[in-house]
Amino acid sequence: MATVKVKFRASTVAGRMGHLFYQVVHDGRIERMRTGFRLFPSEWDAGRGCCRIESAADSERREYLADVQRQIRSDLERFQRMLSTFGQDVTGCGREPLSAALGSPQSDMLFDFMQRLILQLRELNRMRTSETYTAALRSFARFRHQQDIPLAAIDDDLIEAYEADLRRSGVSRNTSSFYMRILRAVYNRAVEKNLTPQRYPFRHVYTGVDKTVKRAITLESLRRLRMLDLRSDPHLDYARDLFLLSFYLRGMSFVDMAYLKRSNLQDGVLVYRRQKTGQLLRIRWEPCMQAIVDKYPLRHPDYLLPVFRSGFPDGRNQYKNRGHLINRNLKRLGNLLNLPIPLTLYCARHTWASVARSREIPLSVISEGMGHDSETTTRIYLASLDTGEVDRANRLVIDLLEI
Repeated sequence: MATVKVKFRASTVAGRMGHLFYQVVHDGRIERMRTGFRLFPSEWDAGRGCCRIESAADSERREYLADVQRQIRSDLERFQRMLSTFGQDVTGCGREPLSAALGSPQSDMLFDFMQRLILQLRELNRMRTSETYTAALRSFARFRHQQDIPLAAIDDDLIEAYEADLRRSGVSRNTSSFYMRILRAVYNRAVEKNLTPQRYPFRHVYTGVDKTVKRAITLESLRRLRMLDLRSDPHLDYARDLFLLSFYLRGMSFVDMAYLKRSNLQDGVLVYRRQKTGQLLRIRWEPCMQAIVDKYPLRHPDYLLPVFRSGFPDGRNQYKNRGHLINRNLKRLGNLLNLPIPLTLYCARHTWASVARSREIPLSVISEGMGHDSETTTRIYLASLDTGEVDRANRLVIDLLEI
């Protein structure tokens, strides 16, 4: 008789998370398989053999525990199906350990494997990456009509059919490429774990990055935005101020602005790490920045900007909801100014780069200011911002014909 149960091993260090593992009992032997999931002791119910979802302090952690519990249930069901194929005497296993016969908790099915990666990303607090993986999984699951598929069955025909389906649904080439790159990363991870042989199924689909439409506004439009009298509409005023602050802070992304702590500002210098890359940046604090900070009452004693509220532990959802609201109001402002593009917080980043480039600031300085890892990234960034230089060159060429 063989059994598989999920167990929790607490850390020997107080206050640290312990590990979940599967205990396999077979023929008097006890074997263990790690799940890769870590929990605090208060989050595990040993008697029921499940996560204490209600014990989590915020909705993000509750969601994580619920996903872990679903993954555990999926693993145990899969192990049980395999044990059924062996028979109760487990004669199909021979002299090998049963854990080896059952295989790794890592499923060889795409959806299961990808969901486990998403859980690991959340555990590492790589929330934005986990969200992009979730979006890619949902897109591919829609294409598959929610039917999971073995990793070994993924081939170039399937991936080409998925790309064609995305195009038919009106998805842009960049969005399609975005999904493809995520799926390729997942597939390559599965290859590393020997869950599937490498068949290079993404070699015939587009995984590049097209130049995007212009997302920067002109310096004149920025001035008009700054001069708007918005005292009668505090929501529009707040959205405009956050846009301007992002511009003043060298195009700082909203997620970095939202998570700025008061402790990040010391002796007239703002020091922070980018959420996306972890890169350490320093910005001299200017009076125009302080004027915006002083304009709004504190909502949370720890944070520099009025984004998070005290008493609401679910910071991730607060940040996302606040960002959506600001972007909706910025689009209203863009319509008021008759701007040719939708105004969003991301436009502030593009606008800073565009204005800096128009003043012949060296590419290396712009790259460092924006926190890019290389000037290549900055060149890609600037490629879609302003075609004026190319247009001037073309005018010169045309003029040669008229000499």
